[in-house]
Amino acid sequence: MPRTRTRLDGIRFAFGTLTVLPVHVSRWDREAARAGMLAAPLAGLVVGLCAAAAGGLALLLGAGPLLAAVASAAVPAVLTRGLHLDGLADTADGLGSGKPAEDALRIMKQSDIGPFGVITLLFVLLAQVAALYELYGEGWAYGAVAAALGGTVARAALTLASRASVPAARPEGLGAVVAGTVPGRAALGVGALVGCAAAGAGALFGPYGALRHVLAVLMALVVAEALLRRCVRRFGGVTGDVFGAVAETAATVVLVVLTLG
Repeated sequence: MPRTRTRLDGIRFAFGTLTVLPVHVSRWDREAARAGMLAAPLAGLVVGLCAAAAGGLALLLGAGPLLAAVASAAVPAVLTRGLHLDGLADTADGLGSGKPAEDALRIMKQSDIGPFGVITLLFVLLAQVAALYELYGEGWAYGAVAAALGGTVARAALTLASRASVPAARPEGLGAVVAGTVPGRAALGVGALVGCAAAGAGALFGPYGALRHVLAVLMALVVAEALLRRCVRRFGGVTGDVFGAVAETAATVVLVVLTLG
């Protein structure tokens, strides 16, 4: 029973912190955070399915693939109140500032967005919409699977970013709550599970589809890991903003890779 309760607390933690869905988070301790970050891909799957539904609805109403792509890209932003996009912009400003870690972290906490953040947001959103446009152009199923996978992989990257070897850059904030909570093997297991799920979804389009979707997940997690390591070296650890940047990076890469080949 205690283990079941912890899992439920973790699911509530994942949905309550990673989405705007009306979920009451009853526990904020490290145990709940660990369970929550292990359940993060589940929250991502729900976000991704909502994005896929929005794109499908747009097509059903007679819109073309471009508007369907915009709808699918907009839904994750709405369901997170733009939290991950804001983190991406703040992280870009911190990395681009060229200042010492303490000053860079202070820049990231400011409410305004600098030029590095604006440029990064622009190109990331353009890449997401362009990739989804191409995929919806191939057929509704291609775009829908990609949208669902993007949301899931983005949160799987958060699970990996929460592993025990990654420190927090600040002693406070969401980053400090979840940083280092997930055992390394468990984080890798979640990544492998998402890869298997991607292969199953990709198999709908044939053997090559399964391989392409697995490679897309792998590339997304590798690029997200590279960004994570860069941030840890630059800031001394992770913050909530870094988690947002990692999630958006993984989502963008998986969509772009799915358009290749």
